[in-house]
Amino acid sequence: MNRRSFLIAVLVLASLVPGGAAAADGSEPWTWPLPGRDVKEGFDKPASAYGPGHRGVDLAASAGDTVRAVAAGRVAFVGPVAGTPVVTIEHGRERSTYQPVSSRLKVGDAVSAGQAIGTLLGSPSHCAGPCLHLGRVVGEDYLDPLELLAGGRFRLIDPHGKPPAPPAGGNGSLDRPVGGPITSAFGMRVHPVTGVRKLHDGTDFGVTCGTPVHAAAAGTVVRRSRSGAYGKRIVVRHRPGLETSYNHLSRQSVSIGERVGRREVIGRSGNTGLSTGCHLHFMVIKNDRAVNPSKFL
Repeated sequence: MNRRSFLIAVLVLASLVPGGAAAADGSEPWTWPLPGRDVKEGFDKPASAYGPGHRGVDLAASAGDTVRAVAAGRVAFVGPVAGTPVVTIEHGRERSTYQPVSSRLKVGDAVSAGQAIGTLLGSPSHCAGPCLHLGRVVGEDYLDPLELLAGGRFRLIDPHGKPPAPPAGGNGSLDRPVGGPITSAFGMRVHPVTGVRKLHDGTDFGVTCGTPVHAAAAGTVVRRSRSGAYGKRIVVRHRPGLETSYNHLSRQSVSIGERVGRREVIGRSGNTGLSTGCHLHFMVIKNDRAVNPSKFL
C-alpha cells in the first residue's frame, strides 16, 4: 500500500487545541470552509516545485455546497486555472486557495472569516466524487492546511466506503503536538521494521519531515537523546508522574532543564531511529509507564 492510499484509510483524528491554535510561525487558526469535516486526502508536500505530491487537502462535500473563507483577508485571484475555477484569498503572508469554486467575488474584495465566497462545483474534480481542494501557500511554498484547521474534530475517510463513527475523545489535558493523520495508534501490532509483534507504545502522526513539533503542555525538558529505536528524542515532564516523549525527530530545538510552554516548538519531525518514513511517534508516560495518548488528547 502506498503512502497516499494509506492516508485515505479509515482513520479518525482527534482535535487539536479546542477553538484552534496558532501555527509555529504565528499564523492564526483557520475556520472550516464547509459544514462537514471529512478529509478525503491529506497533504503530501512535493519534494520539488514540479515533483509529485498533494499540494493541499481534499475535503468531502456535495456539489452546490457553500464554500466559506477560512480566515479574514482580501481576494487575490478569481478565475480558471487549467480549466478549473479557483479562488485565492490573501491573509497577510499566507494565501488560501479553493477549487473548483464558482464565485462572484472580485479581486480586491475584503472577506471575513466564515464569509461565503462561492459555490462548490461538481466538476472538474480530481476526486472520485465532488470535493473541495483547499490549499495553503506562503510565497511559493505549500503548507499543510490541517495545521491551522484546528477548531474541532476532523475525519480522514475512505471515499469508497462509509465514514466510520468517531470514537470518544480524551480529557483534553494535552494538546496534539502536530497535525496530520494518525497512521498507527497505541496498542499491539507487528513492528514494520523488526517484524516482531509487540506493544506500539505511542501514537504515530503522519507528517512530513521538518514539521514543527509542539509541546503538548507546559513543562521541563528532562531528556534530549538519540537511540537506535526512538532516534532523536525529547522528553518533557509536565508534573510528577506525567511526561510526554517526542520521537524520530530530525531536529531537537530545546535543551535538558529548559522550561517550555504549551504549544512551544521543541523540535522538527523526522525519520531517525527505527522508522519507515517521516512521522512523529508521540508517547505519554504516566508513572514510568507508557499509556494511550488518546486518553489525554
